[in-house]
Amino acid sequence: MTHAMDVEAAHLETCAACGTPSAAAFPQPVSYVYALGSIEARFPNLGLEKEFAQVAAQADTSGLTDRELLRELLSQPANRYIARQLCWVLTIEGLDTYILLPRDPADLDLLVEALRPTPSSGDLDIVIGLRGPIATPEMCNGLVVPIVIFSQVYSFDVESLLESLPRPDEIPAAEFKRAAQELFARIAQLTDNAGSADEHRALNYLTVRYPAVYAKAAEQLARDFALTGVDVRPSPLSSTRKVADVVLAFTNRTTDFTEKFLVRVDVTEEFPFLVTKLSPYYDR
Repeated sequence: MTHAMDVEAAHLETCAACGTPSAAAFPQPVSYVYALGSIEARFPNLGLEKEFAQVAAQADTSGLTDRELLRELLSQPANRYIARQLCWVLTIEGLDTYILLPRDPADLDLLVEALRPTPSSGDLDIVIGLRGPIATPEMCNGLVVPIVIFSQVYSFDVESLLESLPRPDEIPAAEFKRAAQELFARIAQLTDNAGSADEHRALNYLTVRYPAVYAKAAEQLARDFALTGVDVRPSPLSSTRKVADVVLAFTNRTTDFTEKFLVRVDVTEEFPFLVTKLSPYYDR
């Protein structure tokens, strides 16, 4: 059994038939994660770091940066044993937030692919999974943060995300891009958005999966309405399921009149989904 699987077995009981964490592994209510951050690979101990150095010494490394070399070597099947034993960390706003373990061993490739040979400040990794216990200090060279057993990882850059958004014909490209950048930054930089609270999972889902919020932000900007609030609250309509009401507030710069728009997101399970589309909202 690999090091990563040993660690997982030590911390999480797994279903023998399916290989996924069992309910008995979580004495507290199950907590899901839908987080936006950056994935990093770290050596959990000196021995593995020296092993990687020996492998690198036998490879053709001319012209490669350290990050290019790491990505190149970990991508090779012969070096998969090193990739399995690395410590994979998700950082959010520069802070170490989660240690990542794949639910399916084949998904180790998603972690390797997340290592950009030439990283930039706009790089973004989305991690969707199940939040487990706090890691022991031995797991990742003293790092003590929650473990996330992930089901999916998406890696792209913010610029590409915003450029892929469908733009309403009546809104100039430059205005749409400015509005989209502002909305993305506003949501991504919310205090303590670790992607584990229901409200943050709803927001992060909308950020990457619902282009209509960007179109609305651009439309309001064209009318001289600035984004002045992003509020998330439990929906009064939810009973057996957990539904979040996300309210965007836009205020006119001249009249101070505020317009609000509501979109509902179901966050009951691991994968959030849209319940109602964006529509005008009125305080009651």
